[in-house]
Amino acid sequence: MSSCGDHIVIWFILIISMFIMFSMVKGKPQVPCYFIFGDSTVDNGNNNNLITTAKANYFPYGIDFPTGPQNGRFTNGRNKADFIAELIGFNSSIPPYATARGNEILRGVNYGSGLSGIRDETGYRWGDRISMNRQLLNHQVTILKITSILGNVAATRSLLNKCLYTVDMGTNDYINNYLEPRFYPSSQMFIPDRFATILVQQFEGQLRSLHGYGARKVAVSNIGLLGCLPEEIRKFGRNESGCVDFINNYVQLFNQKLKVLIDDLNTNLPNARFIILNQTSISTGGPPTGFTVFDSPCCIISNTTPKGVCSRDGQIPCSNRNQYMFFDNFHLTEAANMATARRSYNAFLPSDSSPTDIRGLVNT
Repeated sequence: MSSCGDHIVIWFILIISMFIMFSMVKGKPQVPCYFIFGDSTVDNGNNNNLITTAKANYFPYGIDFPTGPQNGRFTNGRNKADFIAELIGFNSSIPPYATARGNEILRGVNYGSGLSGIRDETGYRWGDRISMNRQLLNHQVTILKITSILGNVAATRSLLNKCLYTVDMGTNDYINNYLEPRFYPSSQMFIPDRFATILVQQFEGQLRSLHGYGARKVAVSNIGLLGCLPEEIRKFGRNESGCVDFINNYVQLFNQKLKVLIDDLNTNLPNARFIILNQTSISTGGPPTGFTVFDSPCCIISNTTPKGVCSRDGQIPCSNRNQYMFFDNFHLTEAANMATARRSYNAFLPSDSSPTDIRGLVNT
């Protein structure tokens, strides 16, 4: 079969699978609730009122979102968590912890915070952020509120056991910690392999805590190709690969250790069903996407601090946003977020997720 014919078949399969997935959305959600832990890739407004430079509640962020920039997402429209919520059947986004009120918490809460990391000090030089440890504390508050609504602990535990949890952590522990030796001592204290070991050990404690609170269906994203981010290429220069190889090598150390951890948790924690969403596989080697610009941002980047985010000068971003992978020098466009969420939910390649994808996770 010709290359053109191959593409037609791939597109046909993709269209059919998308039709099936979004048909499911119209029915009852596949889980009763969805809890989101993470960084700026999933933040939907939790940083809006923090004293921090890590905010996205200004134009051109949100240019394609119904409520505009005030939504606080670090992209032009919806983020990855929004699309995952849609794919598992929710008809609206999961509310941010900062504004979640009343019975709406029964359908889940988004704790995501820009600049947050596994380590508490990560991101501190840019201001306040809600680290993974603080997000877990916020989740404990939510659990108490759910218990108050439902009336007893057993009913709360039964509900939480059925929910989907996603965790997107670790990126800032490199970008805004290990790779910033002027502000953080971690790279002087630890060689890359040792830092990855310590980071995964800390993450293990956090994931075990989450399981202890009642989480059973947990999708953990590993760290993607940080060396291919436009900002890291601008900062360090590119190798023949087109990316910053040493950064990707650091991240690979973490990802290898994370895979061992997830296997261990599934073996040793009762009724645990943890999966890994492989960001490197998901971002490469898939069907045609329509993207034509992979290493430049859609918006005009700020020439002041913080570097790499969209300028606050009100400048209009690119008009062909569906063709850009990155909206700013760090964050994906809405189109790229949608593509990422779809392959997280329904793996296109076996390497996209392990031991199953989100669809398999929520239906077990």
